[in-house]
Amino acid sequence: MIYAIGDLHLDYTKKKSMDVFGNNWENYEEKIFKNLDQLNEDDIILVPGDISWAMQLDEAFVDLRRIDEMPGKKILTRGNHDYWWSGISKLRNLDLKSILFIQNDSLDLDKFNICGSRGWLDPTSKEATENDKKIFQREILRVNMSLESVKNNKDIIMMLHYPPFDINKQPNELFNCLRKFNVTDLVYGHLHGYGHTNVVEGLIDGINVHCVSSDYIDFKAKKIRK
Repeated sequence: MIYAIGDLHLDYTKKKSMDVFGNNWENYEEKIFKNLDQLNEDDIILVPGDISWAMQLDEAFVDLRRIDEMPGKKILTRGNHDYWWSGISKLRNLDLKSILFIQNDSLDLDKFNICGSRGWLDPTSKEATENDKKIFQREILRVNMSLESVKNNKDIIMMLHYPPFDINKQPNELFNCLRKFNVTDLVYGHLHGYGHTNVVEGLIDGINVHCVSSDYIDFKAKKIRK
């Protein structure tokens, strides 16, 4: 089975709090790990960003090791708060037995290809600055780079951190990239609390779209494919 859960926001130091986004965040780490522990060793768990609050890789390693100890194969991509995410070679050289990292590239896993990139704030957002618009354009290149790395005809599951929709909940340029490469499934996160009003899901232009922010799915990984 392929599952997905994003926005773990782990912090072993307990200095960060997510309570601003609602009471359901109380004891959220315990909920996440209790639910992950129910999965099987042959399951694949997609984690599209905002994994750890750590600032440095050695600090994040404590949280990564906790994920590593859970059942199944975990595939991670970067979120906007993953400041510890350094060069991809450093991540792939960590002493982790069940975690794989994607950074603008892809993995060929049996029946599926898993692609991944961060995405960015849509330019139509009221919060978007001129710099955000420039970053968004760079992210289009990175998403295309990830999809172009696929060298077979297997189904493509795309992992993004940011939702690829505009302020009106319509597909944006990042979503157009997915259309172009015939992506079959999309998982994204980033949205919390009141942000859940901006969630877009369902079958859109042939793509099965899932929001998997941990609080949106009650801190329990969502089944994406068999």
